[in-house]
Amino acid sequence: MSAHGTAPGDRHRPTGGSVAPAERAAELTAALGRARERLADACVAAGRARDDVDLVVVTKFFPASDVRVLAGLGVTDVGENRHQEAEAKAAELADLDLSWHFIGGLQSNKASAVAAYSAVVESVDRPKLVGPLDRGAERRGRPLDVLVQVSLDPPGAEGRAGVGPEALPALADRVAQAEHLRLRGLMAVAPPAEDPAVAFERLARLRERLLAQHPAATVLSAGMSGDLEQAVAAGATHVRLGSAVLGSRPTVQ
Repeated sequence: MSAHGTAPGDRHRPTGGSVAPAERAAELTAALGRARERLADACVAAGRARDDVDLVVVTKFFPASDVRVLAGLGVTDVGENRHQEAEAKAAELADLDLSWHFIGGLQSNKASAVAAYSAVVESVDRPKLVGPLDRGAERRGRPLDVLVQVSLDPPGAEGRAGVGPEALPALADRVAQAEHLRLRGLMAVAPPAEDPAVAFERLARLRERLLAQHPAATVLSAGMSGDLEQAVAAGATHVRLGSAVLGSRPTVQ
């Protein structure tokens, strides 16, 4: 399953330029309705209010026209993984009241530019990113919300982003000390080979420790198309859905 893999029962055909705008709008309306219903059911099962959990729709590889349709359906939080694509979409859709969440791997030489259009950077996983993000936020003239991405993988796992739990307190302190950044909480991805409920239990404990030191860092971004129910049960305040709303990612040439 991809990072935003389709949940069991979801069936969406790939979207391409051949799909008529009206047909695509109907697809997105139906899929978003299903996703919202699923999220509402997850909140009920967890004994939480629906307003406790925000939906971030991840639009990587999908056109700005899809984002415009979703905005018309009430979507306000949009997630992107790649700087060049995110920057272009944010510029094209500047007339809309959208909050852009940068959730992909972040290069330190691009961090300042990402701060120019992002409302939230969810993928801060090393101290080297703090300075460039802080400078970018200063240049744009308003604070930048930051989530520290923590790894839930076993020690020694390669190729996955996220600061290790043992280094989380120091990185959180570093973000909190930056003049133009606001430490808002944590982001994490469940390891692919583990029961997400177990992984998110560990995440919930890490969050408790973070809140003891940083009481305002209340955001927990966890849960995607395949595991949102487990994330909501563990206290997620934001879930990031891609394929459950937009369908299978289009082929990138």
